[in-house]
Amino acid sequence: MLLEAPAILLTAMVTALAILICIGFAILVSRVRRSVGIFPPAMGGDPRLERALRVQGNTVEGFIVFVPALWLAALYFQGWVPPLIGLVWCLGRIIFAAGYMVSAEKRHMGFAISILSVLALVILAGIGIVNAWLAA
Repeated sequence: MLLEAPAILLTAMVTALAILICIGFAILVSRVRRSVGIFPPAMGGDPRLERALRVQGNTVEGFIVFVPALWLAALYFQGWVPPLIGLVWCLGRIIFAAGYMVSAEKRHMGFAISILSVLALVILAGIGIVNAWLAA
């Protein structure tokens, strides 16, 4: 597999998009802080700030398992499916943030999309690793 392979390039672009989403949520926290007048080190006091902080924190927590799952699936399962699932994770994070910023009760759909995407990537990675092991 070459780094120039289309599926690997798409996986790299999805990874870059996920990074941009994390940066975007950090900017969201900064903007909300400014709008509500709560500055570091304070972490609460306004529900909008607390929701923005949870959006950012939960996304960073999810990012930690998403990226290795994405790349293991891309390298061992190969093809277009892993990066497409990665795009679904990115969409799930955006839906999560949009819902959560309105109300904490509206975060579930985006969270479900994100976590199911990671589980799908782990399953694909597992299938690919087992197949590689058996072929070796």
